[in-house]
Amino acid sequence: MDSPRETAIRAIGLVLKGPGRPKDVLDSLSGGMERRDRAFIMEIVYGVLRYRDMLDLVLSWLMKKPSGVPDRTLNNMRAGLYQIFFMRVPEWAAVNEAVELEGRHRGVVNGVLRNALRKRGEFNRRLDDMKGEAMGMDEMAAARAMATLTSHPAWMVSRWVKRFGAEEAGRLVRANNEVPPLTLRVNRMRTARDEVVELLRQKGHPCEPTQISPHGVRLESTLPFEGLGLKGLALVQDEAAQLVSLMLDPRPGERVLDACAAPGGKTAHIADLMEDTGEIVALDNDGARLERLMENLETQGISSVRVVQADLLGYEEPDGFDRVLIDAPCSALGVIRRNPDIKYRRKQSDISRYSETQYGLLSSVAGSVRPGGRLVYAVCSTEPEEGEVVVERFLKSCADFDIIDNVPFIPAAFTKGGYMRTWPHRDGMDGFFAVALARKE
Repeated sequence: MDSPRETAIRAIGLVLKGPGRPKDVLDSLSGGMERRDRAFIMEIVYGVLRYRDMLDLVLSWLMKKPSGVPDRTLNNMRAGLYQIFFMRVPEWAAVNEAVELEGRHRGVVNGVLRNALRKRGEFNRRLDDMKGEAMGMDEMAAARAMATLTSHPAWMVSRWVKRFGAEEAGRLVRANNEVPPLTLRVNRMRTARDEVVELLRQKGHPCEPTQISPHGVRLESTLPFEGLGLKGLALVQDEAAQLVSLMLDPRPGERVLDACAAPGGKTAHIADLMEDTGEIVALDNDGARLERLMENLETQGISSVRVVQADLLGYEEPDGFDRVLIDAPCSALGVIRRNPDIKYRRKQSDISRYSETQYGLLSSVAGSVRPGGRLVYAVCSTEPEEGEVVVERFLKSCADFDIIDNVPFIPAAFTKGGYMRTWPHRDGMDGFFAVALARKE
């Protein structure tokens, strides 16, 4: 079996060069390891992904051509620099473990990391100076400096600076690099939130009920969910995602369509709200993700869901639905703190591409809503082209729907004109957009 350090380097390479998400890659590589080793691997992998560009800047101060070494060696040095600048590990371990994994590039890695140790104070001052200089620059120059220091693409930071100003954009990108809390949603069909809170505290896990969602528990912990002993009693779900299901407001006995359902967190929440009665059609076109959905439903003890593998475009059921949720495919810029690889996968053109897809899906599913029924459209994106713009375009083309501007459970502070937005830097939640639409009688 590979060492934890070797496993971390392999995981970084697979995420940066392939389609895999960090959690999936880590699960596949470190599933059989001890909890301590898995936690070490997770910190290095997510840390390098959060700060890749800043680490590369430091490498450029230490090497003439960092790109001249193989990817594996580059990721090894990134991991070593992350340990030196961000982790409390013995200096010898940060260097020696990296050197031991190298072959013909051993001398390069040894020289670079030992030089980084000697110049760590100088480099930290240079980085601090860059931060200070950025505050006095014009907004676009500040955006470029901010992008490098927080390892976000320049186009992304520039968008946010233009939209919010440099100060708030800075808060957002810094929040994206913070380790998010572990947030759970309680399966109320099997237990109560207070009981889960008490159980976690008895096990030594500090936690508190979520402030907005009545069904959530928030832990300041990086422990994997599997180590909490709550299988079937709760599942991992950010508070913002919980608010989306609450906006749908499904009632026991109704017929509901979850139009982009996998991997099933919101499907399970809808079933909980409906007391596992009526019928929920969970639709998705990805068979592998639907398998995960069915596993989640089985673990939660849910029986009211009918799983359908199909493409939403053109999907019809003659009887229609009382409630329809479309949690649409999107750029996912609102969940960067949980999936830092998104920063490097997205291009600016993706936003308009996703916007077109979302409009098509929303228009396609609208006819499935019964007169008097409710349609909730949601995305985990921060960008208006994937939220407000899509809805305004839809309402112009479909006069049968109106925005519901007063939704129970959702405080007015989170809504504007009926649109709900949550933010990592303002609310401590993932960045979500959602709106509830009512079909006229």
